[in-house]
Amino acid sequence: MTALPGTHEPRGRPYVGRLAPSPTGALHVGNVRTFLVAWLRARQEDGRLLLRIEDLDHPKVKRGASRALLEDLRWLGLDWDEGPERGGPHAPYVQSRRSAHYRRALGRLAAGGHLYACSCTRRDVTSSASAPHGLDGPLYPGTCRDRFPGWHAAQLAARPRAAAIRFRVPPQAHVRVRDRFAPPLDAPAHRIGDFVVARHGASHAYQLAVVVDDLAMGVTEVVRGDDLLPSTPRQILLYRALGHEPPAFVHLPLVVGPDGRRLAKRHGDTRIAAIRAAGARPAALLGWLARSLGIDVDAVEHPEALLAAFRLDAVPPEPCVLEPERFAREIGIAPAALGA
Repeated sequence: MTALPGTHEPRGRPYVGRLAPSPTGALHVGNVRTFLVAWLRARQEDGRLLLRIEDLDHPKVKRGASRALLEDLRWLGLDWDEGPERGGPHAPYVQSRRSAHYRRALGRLAAGGHLYACSCTRRDVTSSASAPHGLDGPLYPGTCRDRFPGWHAAQLAARPRAAAIRFRVPPQAHVRVRDRFAPPLDAPAHRIGDFVVARHGASHAYQLAVVVDDLAMGVTEVVRGDDLLPSTPRQILLYRALGHEPPAFVHLPLVVGPDGRRLAKRHGDTRIAAIRAAGARPAALLGWLARSLGIDVDAVEHPEALLAAFRLDAVPPEPCVLEPERFAREIGIAPAALGA
C-alpha cells in the first residue's frame, strides 16, 4: 500500500493559522476554546492568522450570525490579520463567494480521473446492506463507480435531485494522520470510501471547499475539534490529488456536558452571546478557558497574557467536561441566568 502521511512541517514557510467559524448559529464555549488555541498557536509562532466564514451549509445559515460571531470573538480579545472586514491578499474570506475556486479544483480533479458521477442519495447509502462501516458511519459501497458515462446520464437518473460528484479513492491508498495532538489515525481505502465533493450544478461539499481554501490561503496548521478527525484522511487525499502536501493538524477534544455528550440546550445556554448578556466579564471566561487548557490562572484580562504559559502538550487529552452550575459560578454569573 502507498502510505500517505497526514502532516508535514512546511519547510521554509511562515506559520499561517486560521479561524473558520460557521454562521449556522451562535458561538458557544466549545467553539471559542478551540479558537483560543488556534489564536495562541499563531501568536506564539509569530505567524499570521486569518478568519474565514464557512457558510456553505446554506439551509442552516442564520441571518446575522456572521456579524454576531465576529463580535463574540472580539469581546474575548481575539483578533486576526486577514478576514472579511479586514481584507487581505486571499479575499474573499467568505466561502459562498469562492465558488470559482472550487469549480477550478473540480476541473483539475476531473482531468486527473479522480471523480465520477453518482445518482445515489444519502438514504440509499445508509439503507444499503452492502454499505461497509467506515471511520464515521456507513461508507458508500461504490454503486455508481463505473455506472455512468458522464454527468448528464447521472443527472437524468438522479432527477429531481442533483447528481453527486464523488472522489474516487484509490484502492491501494492508506492514509496515516500524524496529528500534533490526537493519537495517530490509520485509514486504509476500505475505511474511507468514495466521498461527495459536490452536487452537479449545485453546492460544493465541505471536504472540497476547506482543502481548496486552506491551499489558496497558505494555511500551514489547522486547529479544530476532534469531531472532524475522521474527515482528515479524505482531505489528505484531496491535497495529494491536487498536487500538494497537507498542512499540519491539531485535533482537540470537544467540550461536553456531564453526560459526555457535546454541548446542547440540555446543558444550559453556553452561547457566548448569552454569557455576555448575563453580565460575565471576558476576563472570567478567558480564565475558565485557560484552566481547561491546563494553565493555572484565575481571571485573564487578554489572551496575550496566556502566550508564555500555553503549551499544547499540557492540554488534557480527554474531553473538557462543562458542569453548568459550576461553570456559571466560576465565570461570575448566576446559574439561573444560563438556565443551569
